[in-house]
Formats: sequence, C-alpha cells, structure tokens
Amino acid sequence: MSYLDHIRACNRHDLSGFIPFSIDGAVVGWVRPAFARSLEPWEGLFSLKPDRLEMTLPPGELEQRSRPLAEMLETLVTQGILSHLHGEQYVATPAGREQGLVFIDRAAATRFGIRAFGQHLNGFVRSRDGLKLWVGRRSTDRINFPGQLDHLVAGGLPWGIGMQENLVKECREEAGIPEPLARRAVPVGAVTYVSETGQGLKPDTLYCYDLELPEDFQPHCIDGEVAGFHLWPLEQVMETVRGSDEFKLNCNLVIIDFLIRHGCLGPGREDYLELVTGLHPPLP
Repeated sequence: MSYLDHIRACNRHDLSGFIPFSIDGAVVGWVRPAFARSLEPWEGLFSLKPDRLEMTLPPGELEQRSRPLAEMLETLVTQGILSHLHGEQYVATPAGREQGLVFIDRAAATRFGIRAFGQHLNGFVRSRDGLKLWVGRRSTDRINFPGQLDHLVAGGLPWGIGMQENLVKECREEAGIPEPLARRAVPVGAVTYVSETGQGLKPDTLYCYDLELPEDFQPHCIDGEVAGFHLWPLEQVMETVRGSDEFKLNCNLVIIDFLIRHGCLGPGREDYLELVTGLHPPLP
C-alpha cells in the first residue's frame, strides 16, 4: 500500500458503463443502463434515450416538484430494487449544493450517480511529544465499513441544514464535542473523488476541517456509530494509512490532505504533485 494507492482506490471508475442522467436538460448524475431500464414504467417522469436518461419535473418549489420521485423511490424499495431509504435528502445538482433541482434520498444517491457532499473533521492535539490525531473505530453493526477506522467526526451533508449547523450536530452526536468547542473548527478546504461501487457512481465532495483539541479532552460517541476512540501519534496514523486499508476508504484522502498541509508530506517527495492533484479530480 501507499498514499497514492488510496487516492487511486477512491477514483476507480469507468464512465463507459454509465449514461448521463439529466433533469430539464442539465446533467446531474450518471446511471447504469440496467437501472435506467428499471425506471421505464414511470414514463411520465423518466424518458430513456439510447445515450441518456432524462427526467422531467413539474414546476414549483423544490419539495413540491420532488414528490413524484419520492413516491417512486418508495415503490423501488417494495420491489427490492432499492434495499431501503435513509430519510436524509440529498439534492441532484449540476454544480453546487445550493443549485439543487430535486431531492433524492441519500440511500439512492449512488444509484443515480449524483454529487454528494460530506464533512470530515481532523481532531488533533498538540502535545509535548508532537501532533496527535484522534481516530475512531466504527461499530461492527454499521452497514458501511463496519469495524474500520474513521475520523473523529465525519458525516454526510443533507439538504435543509447549514454547513456550520450540520458540523456542530455531527460533532455532538459522533464525539460528544460541545458546541462552543465545535465552533472553533477551521474550514481548510475540500477533497473530491469519483468511485464506482456495486450500487453505482459516487462523485463526492468532502469539506475538510481542523479542530485543535485540549489535551484533556476525551471524546464519547452518542449515536452509536463509533465503538471507541484512540489518540494516536501522527507517525502511527501515517504508518497505518501508508501500510494498510484499516481506515474507511475516503478518510485516507482527508488524512493525506492533513499531512500535506501540516508539512508531513512535503514537496521533496517524488509523488508530491501527484498526491496534491489526486485529491482534487474534476467531477463528471
């Protein structure tokens, strides 16, 4: 394993196996043809062309125009095409999160290949021994990446909640970080990646934050997502990322970004520019 291996692993995809998904003429995602064909019974909502899947929605406010799709997704669950619905709403957008054209349940986002947004927080401590990073071990009952290492705080960014508000909420639920402390988190950029999974395509954007914590801070999980936390020397984090796949896949990218920004991975490395550019591939 290497740092570059993790970047490449998050960006394995082949768009030739997908067709564009458009709403009112704007491409907002990519779908597999087999999934597109399963939507043909909703001919008033979808139109399947040889080279694309088109969706036409009634005019109106976002919630109103999203109802036909929400009803269809519930039917797909009863038919077994979708396993479940998450209850959190993402938006299909041709660009930024604020330009959403329709709600799509988080559980169906990858099927439609829409852009998804998340927030990852590096919780670190400056000790006499150097920088240390808090890492969490995911509970074994998680649907995704059970038992793997994770950030102190990481979660999706659904519609209807501001970025600061969502970060404070995630800090409280995942690590018991009080709001005054959570609000000290510093936004430090974003990483992107495009991965192909069994469900579909994931063109994701992760907003990154650094939060310096006092040495006596002890996180505790409230929502049950994390089984336990560990404060690791940065060297141990680096070795784990470089030599294993213990961390949840996209966490590696945010950690690599942290290591670059804090000078732990410098321009003297032969792969430095490849690492820097690899964290920001363009989204389809």
